Amino acid sequence: MLIKAGVDISKLKRPMRRALNKIARTLAAVVNEELIITSTYEGNHSESSLHYCDEAIDIRQPAKPDLVVQELKRTLGRDFDIVPERDHIHIEYDPD
Repeated sequence: MLIKAGVDISKLKRPMRRALNKIARTLAAVVNEELIITSTYEGNHSESSLHYCDEAIDIRQPAKPDLVVQELKRTLGRDFDIVPERDHIHIEYDPD
């Protein structure tokens, strides 16, 4: 797992921290890429974003993003929202 310079994962809440290894393993298995976290609470996000609650991360856009999103949804389960964006994938802990 790599973390972009200036990104702080230390404040992530437990469910997100626990998901990091699953996310990393999924990327390695599906596209043979390393997880790169590009954002947590820092940066510009929508006002109601879970980034500011320490329950969301953005990861660098992998090869085959649709396949990765599909597998992350299966792996992380329904308590996580995985949202493909233009240049990254947004992952948040948002139980129903």
